[in-house]
Amino acid sequence: MMKVLTGKKAPIFQAEAVVNGVEFVDNFSLGQYLGKKNVVFFFYPMDFTFVCPTELIAFQEKLAEFEARNTVVVACSTDTKFSHFAWLNTERNRGGIQGVQYPIVADHSKMIAINYGVLAGEYSQSENGLSFEGNPVAYRGLFLIDKEGIVRHQVVNDLPLGRSVDETLRMVDALNFHEENGEVCPANWNQGKEGLKATSEGIAEYLSSHIN
Repeated sequence: MMKVLTGKKAPIFQAEAVVNGVEFVDNFSLGQYLGKKNVVFFFYPMDFTFVCPTELIAFQEKLAEFEARNTVVVACSTDTKFSHFAWLNTERNRGGIQGVQYPIVADHSKMIAINYGVLAGEYSQSENGLSFEGNPVAYRGLFLIDKEGIVRHQVVNDLPLGRSVDETLRMVDALNFHEENGEVCPANWNQGKEGLKATSEGIAEYLSSHIN
């Protein structure tokens, strides 16, 4: 069942992961960032596919911009750590993602995807035993988690629909702006634009000066 996690604690986990493209980590957890950094935690369906490498490489190309915003990027799919490692060490002109440096979590049990509500199917129990209906991979779910471990933004795309990394950066900017200034971010807000005070006077002032 699809979950709305916005405003709630992000589900915790410990899992195998590949870090810096070459290092196996057995007990990777988002808990290491609590109190320190925001986290962009995103799921993708499978290694060695078509849309997925475009997304992972696009996040890598903007990684310095996330880091400048005190935000880490972490990816996850239902593949094994060995599949991740092979994909990370395959050249891009052969469909690989060589050069991706942020952690990629191995959710081979599918429990992380289930807990985040993004598994593209579900298990059911019948007289014949446990069965699975649907596609046993993760939708393109993305969760922006703040320093307190609270999900502040989530978006879930169907398998064929790639995400916008620029929109993810915009949401990180909006979260940082709100936390630093106490103001809220109106429609189509971008870094450098004005926010507005969350009062009736504030919205009236904003609308009078920005809306024709």
